[in-house]
Order: sequence, then C-alpha cells, then structure tokens
Amino acid sequence: MSEREAALKGAVAGLILSSASALAVMLPTAAMAQEEPIRIGYIDPLSGPFANVGDAGLKQFRYLAEKMNAEGGILGRDIEIVGFDNKSSAQESLQILREAADEGIHYVTQGNGSHVAGALVDGVEKHNRRNPDNRIVFLNYAAVDPTLTNEKCSFWHFGFDANSAMKMKAITDYMADQDQIKKVFLINQDYSHGQFISQAGKDLLGEKRLDIEIVGDVLHPVGKVKDFSPYISRIKASGADTVITGNWGNDLSLLVKAGDQAGLDVDWYTYYAGGLGTPTSLGKAAAGKVKMITEWQENLAVRYEAPELRSMLEEFEQRYSGIEFYYLRVKTEMDMLKKAMEKAGSADPQAVAFALEDMSIETPFGTATMRAADHQLMQPLFMSTFGEDYLEYDSEGTGFGWKMDAEIPADETRVETSCEMKRPTRAS
Repeated sequence: MSEREAALKGAVAGLILSSASALAVMLPTAAMAQEEPIRIGYIDPLSGPFANVGDAGLKQFRYLAEKMNAEGGILGRDIEIVGFDNKSSAQESLQILREAADEGIHYVTQGNGSHVAGALVDGVEKHNRRNPDNRIVFLNYAAVDPTLTNEKCSFWHFGFDANSAMKMKAITDYMADQDQIKKVFLINQDYSHGQFISQAGKDLLGEKRLDIEIVGDVLHPVGKVKDFSPYISRIKASGADTVITGNWGNDLSLLVKAGDQAGLDVDWYTYYAGGLGTPTSLGKAAAGKVKMITEWQENLAVRYEAPELRSMLEEFEQRYSGIEFYYLRVKTEMDMLKKAMEKAGSADPQAVAFALEDMSIETPFGTATMRAADHQLMQPLFMSTFGEDYLEYDSEGTGFGWKMDAEIPADETRVETSCEMKRPTRAS
C-alpha cells in the first residue's frame, strides 16, 4: 500500500469514527427530547383572596395529568402542569406568560378572572406574531366573558366553559317558566364578567317575561367587600323575590351569608355556588335557596350512571380532603388536548390548534364540540338546587348537596357569535 493510499485509508477511518461518535452523542439527545414532558402553564391565583380557588384548580389539573401519564401520556410523553401564581393580576399574568415562553412552555391554561383572560388573549396574540417558532396556545377553562369568543376571539384561544351569554340564556329560559318570580335584583362584581351579566340579565328577562320587574342592579369591587350588609339592605328594601349574581369565591359566600343573617328570603341564581369552599361557607344558609347553572355537579354522575366519573371524584376527594372534583371541563380540556395532539401527530401548537377546531368528544351527558367559528365549546348545561334533597354526594361534608332541576341540551345553549377569526396559513 502506497503512502498516499495509507493516508487516505486513515482519513476515511477517522471520518467513520468521528461520525459514529457524533451519532452516539446525538441519539441520546434526540431520545431525551422525545421523552421531555409536554408542559402546561397553569396561571391563576395561588395567593390572595382567591388562593383557595386557584389551588383547587391546580390540584385537579395535576390529578388528571397524573392519571393520563399512568396510561401512557400523550404521544408517549408525560404531561407536566407548571403552576404560576398570578395574584389575580392581569399584569402579573402577562409577565408569567413571558416567563413561560422563555421556558419553552407552549400551552397555558387559566380561568379565574375574565380580565386576566382578556389580557392573556392579547399577550398570546402578540407573542405568536413576534415568535412564529415559539407559539403558545391558551386553553381557557373558566373565564366566561363573551367578548373572548366574539370581538376578542383568537385562533390561539379556546374556551372550555360555557360563556356568560350561554349561561344567562339558560338561566333566563328556566326563570321564564317559574311563575312565582316577579321581582329580580342583580348584583355582580364590577369587571367584564359581572358587567355582562348585569346587562344580559336585564335584556333577556325583558324579552322573555315582560311581567318581571327589575328592582335593582348593583356592581361592586372584586374581592374587596368584607361586609355585604349594605347591599343586602338594598335588596331587602327592593322587595325582590329573586337575585341573579355571577359572583364567585368569597364575594359569593359573604353575599349569601349576609342575606341569611339579615333574614332575606330570596332565591339566588348563581354561576359558581359549587366552587371550592362556597358550599361549606354557605351551609344551611343556602339550603333550598341557591341555584347554580353549570356543566357538572357530582350527583350527575349518579343520575347519568357514569362509573368512571364516580371513581375519579371519589379518588380525588380521598386524596385532597375538603376539595371537590368541581371542574368536569378540566377533564374535557385535557381529553380534547390529547385527542388533538394524537390527530396532529405532534405537540406543535399550530397543528394542535387546527386539530381542536370542530373536534367532538363524548361525555356521559352528551357530545361536547369545539365550535370552529369562535373556539367556544358547546356542551350540555344543568340547573341545580343546593339542599338536603340530593341523590348521593353531599358537598364538602356539609350534609347538603346538589339536585338537578333541568337539563339544557348543548344545542339549546348556542348563541350567535360575532367572531371574525384570523387564522394562520397551515404552511406557516
């Protein structure tokens, strides 16, 4: 072998060895990337007056992620829920959004406060325009301001709770059939969610029952009122037999308790009376008086013979004593996210967003469909009353539970949308 041939042979051998070494380094890296969890940033209050609500939501997301991971996760990858405390602040939430993006988190979820959700929609839109290689999808599990799926609608936002317009339609349809209702008082938190309920309640009752008199309409600061007795005095003086409120958390508990202490005899039509700690706070004060419009309460699992849901809620409540399995829509969100990623064949945010459009899943109560026009989930709703007459599950050990009064099929909850969505091209 000539000196030239020997040198060439050595060079080839070296190249092969170098390539093998590089491949040996690359293969574990690729495998590690494949095994990295799919992370979802949970952005909600974990401190302040609504910390208990945010903490309960975080526990339910993590519980469902754990169950999903035990069954193989999504596309062979685990789901990790990363908790962020936004202190109920829109500005804090936008800062968290930037942090989540810097950490490579492509999915965020939030629900407590439509003012926060509105800021996040804007923030995600701006971020995705500026960072096409690092996009984020916003999965909204509880913020229900209708503007989020109307004039503020976004391709990157998906609403998994029925919005306020849908719930108010269901509430007023039900109230229209209750002949004993004559005088209605509205009291709500002074932000977008409460403001909408105030206006929509008056408008819809005016259309459906001309004989019903609106005898009061009040907005109050969010999370700052410690004594609701002055408001109760106004309700009592008005002669109201019914109150509509979109209040949640302490703002609802303190309101109803103040009414009970003052001897106020009204029916309360609410959105969130089943929320964490509220049944415990209300107790006997709410029995037979407080109603709730929602997609879920635990006795529906008995009525509709849903053993999987019964098993889950019982296991969850054994693990987290004092916290109910409150958000069926969190399970719906997680199930649809998994189905969308499997349909897309990846966790790429844009591909998953397209896959979510018009997606349907079956629940024990019927079909839930993500309407493509505005990314609003269509699902059955239920009117229920809090009291001693319930099927099996009481709320938070109070001895009182929820009994279904009426089922509203998904098609009957639909309202028109003004959304004019701007979608990215599938190739971008």
